[in-house]
Amino acid sequence: MKTGPMLSRRLNTFDATMIGLGSMIGAGVFAAFVPAAQAAGVSLIIGLAIAAVVAWCNAAASAQLAAVHPVAGGTYAYGRAQLGPWWGYFAGWSFLVGKTASCAAMALVFAAYVAPDGWDKPFAIAAVVGLTIVNLLGVKRTALATKLIVLFVVAVLVAVLIIAISSGSTSSHPVVIGGDTGLYGILQSAGVLFFAFAGYARVATLGEEVINPRRTIPRAIMIALALTAALYLALGIMMLSVLGADGLARSRAPIADVLDAAGWGAASGLVAITAGVASLGALLALMAGIGRTTFAMSRNSDVPRWLGAVHPRYAVPYRAELVLAATVIVVVLVADLRGAIAFSSFGVLLYYFVANISAFTQPAAQRRVPRFVNVLGATGCLVLIVTVPVAGVVAGVFILILGIPVRLLSNRQSHTLSDNGA
Repeated sequence: MKTGPMLSRRLNTFDATMIGLGSMIGAGVFAAFVPAAQAAGVSLIIGLAIAAVVAWCNAAASAQLAAVHPVAGGTYAYGRAQLGPWWGYFAGWSFLVGKTASCAAMALVFAAYVAPDGWDKPFAIAAVVGLTIVNLLGVKRTALATKLIVLFVVAVLVAVLIIAISSGSTSSHPVVIGGDTGLYGILQSAGVLFFAFAGYARVATLGEEVINPRRTIPRAIMIALALTAALYLALGIMMLSVLGADGLARSRAPIADVLDAAGWGAASGLVAITAGVASLGALLALMAGIGRTTFAMSRNSDVPRWLGAVHPRYAVPYRAELVLAATVIVVVLVADLRGAIAFSSFGVLLYYFVANISAFTQPAAQRRVPRFVNVLGATGCLVLIVTVPVAGVVAGVFILILGIPVRLLSNRQSHTLSDNGA
């Protein structure tokens, strides 16, 4: 049962859909296809299909759960309600730590595209500070900023598609799936591309701020996922057609290389700006989701309760947002990004594994999809964990174990305060 402050319902279906799109159409679309091509060549299209299916299963589970539990916290709240406090806690803890690492990565990707040489970290920190201010001004400000970012990024990507097709450069390398790529390579590409999708259910973490959540959240999740999957498929085929599998695998900036091949090399600077802006969009939505999950966990004393304070004017969990910003800045300054991203992958897959298991336990009256969809989603998450680097898995297990005393101490502190009448 929820205790403590509540958030305000201010987001409509369009707002929620745009936040979902902003969470997915980020820097991943500019970078994920290169390692996917390195792993699977042209067969990355199969990997993309696998990633989309797993993402759809996870999104269906999240939508089904959100319709019954329209509260802040996403899978943390669902796992707690359906499976018990520890299941929910481990999902929430994995999300907090893994996505905090993702925030640092997004900030550094932004800086890599727009910062002068040697200024990467200051620009990354400035991005974190600026977007924290946006989030602190209220969820409607977050939604507005996300809309503007998504519209700009999608417009540029669609323009690139039109330029590539109209120039005839898409006929350079016919896309024929097959060859010597093994199953593991395809799964590796699926694992990489899955994380270009991971964000479709971000709106579920804002469940307490959505108008008519039982209808709006499921609809927004599935619309955002469908639009993103269609865009990624078009972009993947276009990049393979223009650059070929080997050219894509060697590319450092595949969208810019596509423009070069189409005779629009002068527009490559716009691609860098777009990638930077897309990174900001993903970072903004990520930080909003992490703040709400922290808020939900604090309300149940799974993390310190003082993190759950809601600002009286802007109705946001401002302490959670400020602590998150400080933590991300520390990670930006000290982290090994490859290790951080690997751990983030582990955390996201575990998070959605719990979502699928939680949805599996729902009765027939609450179901939107058959149970086999939940089984397929949970299995897909476990299979893709195999593609995560060993260091990421080890770090993930260590952080999960570290979360046990955090919860126990937070619960003990809450009980002590209650006994003292605080």
